[in-house]
Amino acid sequence: MNPVLQSLYERKSVRVFEEKEISAEDKALILKAAVMAPTAGNQQLYTILDVTDPDMKEALSKSCDHQPFIAKAKMLLIFLADCQKWYEGFINQGCEPRLPGPGDLMLAVSDANIAAQNAVTAAESLGIGSCFIGDIMENCEIHREMLHLPKYVFPAAMVVFGYPTKQQRERRKPKRADMKHIVHENTYRHMSKEELETLFSPKSGTQTYDEWMKAFCDRKYNSDFSLEMSRSVGVYLDAYQTYK
Repeated sequence: MNPVLQSLYERKSVRVFEEKEISAEDKALILKAAVMAPTAGNQQLYTILDVTDPDMKEALSKSCDHQPFIAKAKMLLIFLADCQKWYEGFINQGCEPRLPGPGDLMLAVSDANIAAQNAVTAAESLGIGSCFIGDIMENCEIHREMLHLPKYVFPAAMVVFGYPTKQQRERRKPKRADMKHIVHENTYRHMSKEELETLFSPKSGTQTYDEWMKAFCDRKYNSDFSLEMSRSVGVYLDAYQTYK
């Protein structure tokens, strides 16, 4: 197997890091990989925040679902879906742009996440672990103020990086679903109740499938965190509904 595929297949989230620092050279390589990512129309509809302030990292560890390992990461990058810079560029040159809309936001989120994945893949190739933090989308008002985000900028992803501990390196990667459930040919197909159980039940561990599914629904889908994230994202989406 070639090393790129092996890296992609073996990569797993890392939440415990060694004290070893990430060198400036490796950090630059990771950031360059991010900005070399595929992008819509070569617009690079994102801005990357390199968070180095320990106090800000600590604040983010609290606002992002109280996860202390965030503050201990050796590198923390926030990938912002950025429709602001092109809009201001158009205005500065006397264009008459419409206000950014939901489609622009979705395109920018896609750009930002592709760049983030490039950074993760580059880090993995250097022996540096990483973990995506979806909670950055939560607590809209807090993060907008903390990060000084203007109206048409959305925190699409946060990634923390560091060298994994021995335990993290040896920890088994969670099993992914069978391809037949994930890859549909040509059109979407609804899966039967039986097939959905076949898809999800390996995650249930020692619980019955019914017990696990109900507990997972409450813990994840119906959780306060999930509800707050939907509310926060809705606030941002409202800002993109103002043009006709």
